[in-house]
Amino acid sequence: MKKALLLTVIVALFIGVMPSMAQDVFRVAAVAPSATNDLAFSQSIYDGLMAIQSEMGEDAFQFDFQDGTFIVDDAAVALREWAASGDYDLVIAHGSQFGAVVEELAAEFPEVSFAWGTDENTFGLDNVFAYTAASDEGGYVNGVMAGLMTESGVIGVVGPIEVGDAKLYVDGFVAGAGASNPDATVNVVYIQSFSDVPLATEAAETHIANGADILTGTAQMVVGPIAVAIENGARWFGTQASQGDLAMDAGVAFQIYKWDVILADIIANIKSGMLGGQSYVLTLANGGLVMEFSG
Repeated sequence: MKKALLLTVIVALFIGVMPSMAQDVFRVAAVAPSATNDLAFSQSIYDGLMAIQSEMGEDAFQFDFQDGTFIVDDAAVALREWAASGDYDLVIAHGSQFGAVVEELAAEFPEVSFAWGTDENTFGLDNVFAYTAASDEGGYVNGVMAGLMTESGVIGVVGPIEVGDAKLYVDGFVAGAGASNPDATVNVVYIQSFSDVPLATEAAETHIANGADILTGTAQMVVGPIAVAIENGARWFGTQASQGDLAMDAGVAFQIYKWDVILADIIANIKSGMLGGQSYVLTLANGGLVMEFSG
């Protein structure tokens, strides 16, 4: 009888301890404007979340990812539903076009932690993390190499919209090319779209027609210019994610965004009770930006 009673007490104590021993699951929900395999902006944050999951384990870290939400109203619906549900420790809006939505929702749901980029503006709110990339750093590296490699003396840049890390990358690239080859001509065209592949392709073809033997660009529309580079024997320099498999022999160097570097710190802050109010910048120095070279 005493043994049975002792066993019952031990089991009861163990069950009572179990909840405290169980590992909490950190849950994230994220929207991104394009596909998770766009070889650019959306893939970079998806890869970052996958890296965090690989490090923490699926039992400790889970995330929902809604891609293809370039339309702001569509993203706003998902972000609001996630914030209202109370099921997520962090809600991410990956796209500078989502800033106004984040500012509104964060004020409405002060107990929910939000992160958005690429920008450094937290709107003065204690539950918003902002993040961006010093993409001009890798852009400068790419530009220096392009200036040294060009044989025609003409380099073509296909930019999306002149904002955020896209503009930083282009500015850095132009500066780098000018530093290594002051005689080179760097032609820059912004197509006013992140996703218009046909228009980006047309811009790249115009660069080739004007004598460019090297091309670069940023955002998800670069699949078009990469194809143009391959078809015309030009060289390609990329950013945001590795494009080596697509660019093949045309690829030279790629600046890769490693968002897991800042995501790990954001998660640690949230676990400690800090819901926001801090900005992050990926750099070559902190390992958030990594250069990959082909061949």
